[in-house]
Amino acid sequence: MFTTQLTQTKRWLEANRVVAFWLKTLIGANLIAIFAQIAVPMYPVPITGQTLALTVVGFALGRKAGTAAVLMYLFEGVIGLPVFANGGAGVQALFGPSGGYLWGYIPTAYVLGYFSDKGVLSSFWKSVAVALLASVITFAFGLAQLSFFVPEGKVLELGLYPFILGGVIKAALASLLVSPSYKFFSKL
Repeated sequence: MFTTQLTQTKRWLEANRVVAFWLKTLIGANLIAIFAQIAVPMYPVPITGQTLALTVVGFALGRKAGTAAVLMYLFEGVIGLPVFANGGAGVQALFGPSGGYLWGYIPTAYVLGYFSDKGVLSSFWKSVAVALLASVITFAFGLAQLSFFVPEGKVLELGLYPFILGGVIKAALASLLVSPSYKFFSKL
């Protein structure tokens, strides 16, 4: 019975591509929001699951729906929903010290989705390489904005170095999740 319902739902969604697109986008945005609340205590700053979810969403949804999911996630935060790390919300989050990382999620999702759409993620190591490349984009935006808030010479110390190990681990973990997440979203 469940298989029959799933098949009927899939047929309906295939007939309603716009609905399917926005359903995937909504799920992706909320996946990022949920993972943003997961923090692993590390020194000097905790590592959140936000960029892990971003990478999985970008890989699984492709450049259009993945980028739309990030835009929806940012919109949710701007209108006051507590979706940013540690329950953060509001437009000030986009213009504060860590806002550049959030802005960087937009091109990051596009790049992740671009490589996914092109079928480049055929192996674990290619997926890791793409995820690390995409992390560079996020860090570039984040560090640029952070530089307006911290003393000169402290940007890398505060905005990059503490996150390198976590970034590599999340890139590898996201690469392991590419296949199952893609299969899940392709059923919608």
